[in-house]
Amino acid sequence: MIEECMAGKIDMVITKSISRFARNTLNCLKYIRQLKDKGIPVFFEKENINTMDSKGEVMLTIMASLAQQESESLSQNVKLGIQYRYQQGEIQVNHTRFLGYTKDANKQLVVVPEEAEIVKRIFREFLEGSSLLQIGKGLEADGILTAAGKPKWRPETIRKILKNEKYMEDAPLQKTYTVDCLTKKRVINNGIVPQYYVENSHEAIIPREIYMQVQEELARRAKPFTDVGGKMRCYSCKYALSSIVFCGDCGELYRRITWYYGNRPTVVWRCVRKIECRTPECHSQSVKEADLKRGVVKAINKLVLGKEEFISAMRKNVEAVIGGGAGQGVDEIEEKLAQLQDELVRLASGGQNYEAVVEEIYRLREIKGKILSGSADIHGKRRSVAEMEEFLNSQSGIFFEFDDKLVRRIVNRVTVYDGRLTVEFKTGTEVNVEL
Repeated sequence: MIEECMAGKIDMVITKSISRFARNTLNCLKYIRQLKDKGIPVFFEKENINTMDSKGEVMLTIMASLAQQESESLSQNVKLGIQYRYQQGEIQVNHTRFLGYTKDANKQLVVVPEEAEIVKRIFREFLEGSSLLQIGKGLEADGILTAAGKPKWRPETIRKILKNEKYMEDAPLQKTYTVDCLTKKRVINNGIVPQYYVENSHEAIIPREIYMQVQEELARRAKPFTDVGGKMRCYSCKYALSSIVFCGDCGELYRRITWYYGNRPTVVWRCVRKIECRTPECHSQSVKEADLKRGVVKAINKLVLGKEEFISAMRKNVEAVIGGGAGQGVDEIEEKLAQLQDELVRLASGGQNYEAVVEEIYRLREIKGKILSGSADIHGKRRSVAEMEEFLNSQSGIFFEFDDKLVRRIVNRVTVYDGRLTVEFKTGTEVNVEL
C-alpha cells in the first residue's frame, strides 16, 4: 500500500484504528510522515484522527503509544494462557506440514495411514544403513511428495523427521518462543522460558524403542572417527562394510578400491594407511571384496549354527556388565536437588553467600547426567541382545549370500588379520573365521 501511495496511485488512506496501521509508535510515525510529505492524509476512524490536522501528529503519537502498550499487554496475556495449557498437558501442534498426522474435529492429532507408511519407511531405511541422501533419492524415485507437497526431499527434511519426538507419541512444547510481539521473531528456547514435555499425548507412528535406536544411530554417524594418526574421518554408509572394517595390524580403517588388471576390474579392501601414506609400518594385506563378504557370511552362519550357546553367553555377558538395575540413585539425587533449590532461594532472599550451594547443585546434576547416560547404555545393550535373539531364533538355515541389510543391522565391526577375520556383532559377541 505504501508503494502504491508513493507512486501517486492513492489519494487518501482510511484505516479502522492505529493498531491496524502499524505495530509500534516508531513505524506508525515513520509512514505517516512519508505520506504527509506526499500530501496523502491518513484518517483513523476509531480515534477520529486526521494526520493533515495541526494536532494530528501529537494525538497520533499518544494514541500509537497506547496501542503499542495494549498489543504488548495482550501478547503477554496470550503467552500466560498458552503456558497454563502446557502445564495442564494440553498440546498445541501445527499440523499443516506434519507428515503422518492431521487433526480431527476435536483438534486432536490423528494418524494419516498413507503418510504414516512414508514415515515408517524413512525410519526403517535409516536403521538398515541408508544415508539421508539415499533415502531421499528413493522417495523421489517413487514419486512421493514431502509434507509441503514438494517433489524434492532434502537431507535436512529427513533429519527433522527422524529427530521429531512426536512420532513416538511425545510432544515437547515451547521449543521456540517469540522474542518480541511486535517483530514476531521466534528463536530456539535454550532455557530462557519454561519448556514442557508431554508423554503419550497422541497415537504413535514409530515405537519408542525404534525411535531411540534412530537417535543413537544419528549420534554415531555424526561423531567423527579419529584414526591412529589423529586424522578425523567422517562416517560413510555407501557400502554395507563402509566405516566398520579395520586393519588388525595398525588399527586404521579399510577402504574399498578398484584395481585393474588390464581391462579387468577387481574390487578390494585395503588399509587407508597403505593407500594414503604408503608407509612400511603397516604390513596388512589387501582383501578381495568377495573373500571379505564370504568371511562375514561364514561368521554369521557360525552364530546361527551355535545359537543356543551364543544366546546363553550373550545373556550372561550383559548381566555381568550391567550389574544392578539401571538408574539407581537418581531418585535420591533429585530429592537432594530439590532441598538444595529451596536452600538456594532462602540464602539468596536473605542476601547470604550461596556459592557453595550452587557448586553442589552443579555437581549433583553432573552425577545425575552420568547415571542417566549409563542407564541408556544398559537399555541399549539389552535391546541389542533381544534383537539378536529374535534374529537367531527366526533362522532355520544358514546363509549362502551376503545380505547388505542384515550386515548393517547386526554387524558392528570387522577386523582384518593375516588370513583371518574377527567379526564383532552389535551385542559385543566376537566370532573368528578363516579367510
